Amino acid sequence: MNDIPIPELFGLLFVLICLSAFFSGSETGLMTLNRYRLKHRAKQGQRSARLAESLLARPDRLIGLILLGNVLANTLAASVALVIGYHLGGVDGAAIAPVALTLVLLIFGEVAPKTLAALHPERVALPAAYVYWPLQRVLLPVLVLVNLLSNGILRLFGVGPEDAAQHSLSTEELRSVVAEAGAMIPQRHQRMLLSILDLERATVEDIMVPRNEIVGIDVSEPWERIKETITGSSHTRLPVFNGSIDDLKGVVHLRKLVRLAAQNDLNLKSLLTLVRDPYFIPEGTPLNQQLLNFQDQKRRIGFVVDEYGDIQGLVTLEDILEEVVGEFTSDPATRIKNVYLDADGSVLVHGSVTVRSLNRSLGWKLPTGGPKTLNGLVMEKLQELPKPGKRVEIGNYQIEITDTRANAVKTARIRPLNGVREAAAAGHR
Repeated sequence: MNDIPIPELFGLLFVLICLSAFFSGSETGLMTLNRYRLKHRAKQGQRSARLAESLLARPDRLIGLILLGNVLANTLAASVALVIGYHLGGVDGAAIAPVALTLVLLIFGEVAPKTLAALHPERVALPAAYVYWPLQRVLLPVLVLVNLLSNGILRLFGVGPEDAAQHSLSTEELRSVVAEAGAMIPQRHQRMLLSILDLERATVEDIMVPRNEIVGIDVSEPWERIKETITGSSHTRLPVFNGSIDDLKGVVHLRKLVRLAAQNDLNLKSLLTLVRDPYFIPEGTPLNQQLLNFQDQKRRIGFVVDEYGDIQGLVTLEDILEEVVGEFTSDPATRIKNVYLDADGSVLVHGSVTVRSLNRSLGWKLPTGGPKTLNGLVMEKLQELPKPGKRVEIGNYQIEITDTRANAVKTARIRPLNGVREAAAAGHR
């Protein structure tokens, strides 16, 4: 090497520094690639994405290849720099050359290319895949030997190559991925994805229609009253019971009744022949599981029962879908039944309204870990029988009981505490 002219040595040193930058930058780029986007591009047939995905399937070999090239380039660069330093400055030059080369490699061979690759991983990693793929095939015997030795050392510490398999993300990790997606996912789609993940947090009790609000056909009533119930119903399916919901006969689809009515064959006897056996749901069933159960059972409506088999409420497929896509009405005043917005910013709410529906439709943050309805929430806070005019503060909300019935909250007025404080401050002024 001493016989090589100085200009050629500088040229060789420049090439080795470029190789070091390539290996360093491509390593960062390949390891920081978005795996989901890479998989999508590979499925679309992009060759560089396929090669990169294949290389990343065995990260131990890929890292071995990159480090082999990087170490070789840096070692040769150090030797060339030493020769150049000796030629230019003798012993002193040979002593200064490694220090100068370290600074150059740090800036141009490590920091700059790795920063570029971290900011634009696809622009660096995908072209590099064309280089690494054939290089890995050529050097495969060497890489296998190196990996055998390195994996043997790792196994002494309880680590094996199988640990490189991708681990599935937990629900909370998926929620963080979606929440941090930002502009990559439209806000509406982002809310829907988060709602799907939240289905496992809620149970059928959170969204069911309480038993005292279930509307259905009571076959113990006169036929004229039954016909009024059928013609005035806003639902496509109605429960059929005898006297009370505890004596449930099943569910009837009004479309079938219309067909009989058109033929003048609709009567109590023919109605009962169209009743389908009821479908019962154990209380505490998560919404994501119930969605699958509805699909498996080919059902759209079910009755929630407690541990004693008593009916607690009614849940429909549409109720669960609304948890994902939101309410089908856009006016906040009509999003929830028995909820009325006043001009002063307060909300008059029926005690049977669920806390979850209030939070979802009005953007509130009432606690959902305990009672499911507003009545239960107030009763838990009061720890005594409710009385009109009684006020309680729950979270950031003031709740005033306006009416009671049978020792329960019939209606209550809710005001966010921020609004209460602002009104009080205005009164003092």
